[in-house]
Amino acid sequence: MPTDTDTDTDTDTDSLAVAPDPAPDPDPVTTAGLPPVPYAPLLDGVQVAVLALPPGAEPAAAPWTLTALPDGLRMLEVAAGGAPAEIRFSVPLGDAAGYWHPQGGWRRTLVADWEGRAAVSLVDGLAAGCLYDHSGATRLTFAAADPAPETTLRFGVSEENDTHVVHLRLPADPARRTHRVLLVPSAPSVAAALRPLRAWYARALPPMPVPEGARTPVYSTWYAFNQDVTAEEVEAQAALAAPLGCGTLILDDGWQRHGHGRGYTGLGDWRPDPVKFPDFTGHVAAVRALGLRYLAWTAPLLLGPGADCHARWAPYAPAPATVPGAHVLDPRRPEVRRHIVDVCTRLVRDHGLDGLKLDFLDQAMVYAGDGGGDIGRAMAGLLAEVRAALEDVRPEGLLLELRQPYTGPGTAPFGNLLRSYDCPADAAANRVRTLDTALLAVGGAVHSDMLLWSAQAPVETVARQLIGALHAVPQLSVRLDRIPEAHRAAIGFWLRRWHENRDLLLDGEVEPGRPDELYPLVRATAGDRCLISVHGDLVVPLDPAAHRRVELVNGSAGDLLTLAVRGGPAEITRVVHAPDGRIIESTSARYGEGPHTLAVPRGGLASLTITVTEGRR
Repeated sequence: MPTDTDTDTDTDTDSLAVAPDPAPDPDPVTTAGLPPVPYAPLLDGVQVAVLALPPGAEPAAAPWTLTALPDGLRMLEVAAGGAPAEIRFSVPLGDAAGYWHPQGGWRRTLVADWEGRAAVSLVDGLAAGCLYDHSGATRLTFAAADPAPETTLRFGVSEENDTHVVHLRLPADPARRTHRVLLVPSAPSVAAALRPLRAWYARALPPMPVPEGARTPVYSTWYAFNQDVTAEEVEAQAALAAPLGCGTLILDDGWQRHGHGRGYTGLGDWRPDPVKFPDFTGHVAAVRALGLRYLAWTAPLLLGPGADCHARWAPYAPAPATVPGAHVLDPRRPEVRRHIVDVCTRLVRDHGLDGLKLDFLDQAMVYAGDGGGDIGRAMAGLLAEVRAALEDVRPEGLLLELRQPYTGPGTAPFGNLLRSYDCPADAAANRVRTLDTALLAVGGAVHSDMLLWSAQAPVETVARQLIGALHAVPQLSVRLDRIPEAHRAAIGFWLRRWHENRDLLLDGEVEPGRPDELYPLVRATAGDRCLISVHGDLVVPLDPAAHRRVELVNGSAGDLLTLAVRGGPAEITRVVHAPDGRIIESTSARYGEGPHTLAVPRGGLASLTITVTEGRR
């Protein structure tokens, strides 16, 4: 491969590339249908080809360099003279198992290159990806250094060439003459590969401060009330949520005028509904007096025909939203940016809010590729203005919630609650989405989607919902006055344990395993402490010499955990809790090397205190 800072001059072509037709389709069905281009060794068996794409000119090979950075990273720099560029990676399939990327959702196994496509920007994912094999080790890990601009990707298995390919098309950047892509050498897991990327982004894009209110459980009104919300009912829930361990309340959709019907035809005015909230400012003060911070929901880009201000702003919102009933204000218009900053500032200032939930920012992508300017860069400018204006109003403790898919490194300077996408009542989806978010989250605290369950559900269902959100900041959204006492006991127990382990869960080193397996065993470690959540019928490895305190969380459907003790012997004191927190066993036993079973009810917890004894091998 080229040495660090050497410019690529290799002219060998990809020997497996298929020759194009005389007049090739500019976007053929598979990547093998593209004209052959020069490839060269890059890193750990990865081959690279780099093309400059000057407007109106034929694509041509562009010079590139590879430079070593701290944390083992590499920086690929492409000298394209400000023109768009395309970077193509090709990796032999080997034992490849899956490909993780921020827009992957449930498609995290291998896909064919005729299917794998993504369009990303600051508010919709990130130009990044990670190919890994069945051992979990990574084969290719990359990310665009600039997370803002609109970027397109093709990726997947090349059936013709027996390779996995990624084609990354980067837009012109008049402010920078080079394109930069970060690369990570092979790592033992996807999580391990993405940690140095997060560290690099944290230095390059300093994140917004994360106050206590961003790192405490949240009560949200959305699933509990949807739009049928009133000041009296919110205050009643707040009075119950605070003693259970919540520190922040989010008032979701429905507080504003025209907030009904589960559509968005009335959005745009952002004034409190005088019937539901006759004294909104006094209501906010009453909730805050209970010890809760207060955020209100907004979707500042959406404009509905029922809003009083619709005639004024409709010319600035030509495109319909992908959600029902609204159009989208174009953030590239300076008038729109001033308007949104004014709306957000007014809400926080006039009503004494601690911050805002900024929803549907990804709707700006309806304008992507229309030739009117880059959406990602426009949104970066808008969010910078919103943060600055709100910090003038609330210089300490400002809270701004962002949501998948705009929770990546590029938005780190603009939000500090990074919430996973909606998955009502789905504990497995909450686990997967929060862990996916955390893999590339910088600075801010990752939050779960709001937890929802039936009041008639068994208590282990409540515990399962909380366990699914355990490795993030949990958000609750049930009517606390309408659930059984056993449910409230489970909430109180799990939130207490979450608070006790908060630094471990949010700041420790988290290893969730392979993305395509949906993270069935998640390990968080810090110093002599370890928390392992188990979500399937799995053997849990336990090394008594590694950690003195271990918490085993049973998120599976069974009532027995199987441990594989490495080394030994060790004296282990165990305290087993039922889903509602009741202690059902407290014993000590000597554990030698090998398999051991431990009775822990589903939705329960076993706390282990370990002392290594004589004779450990």
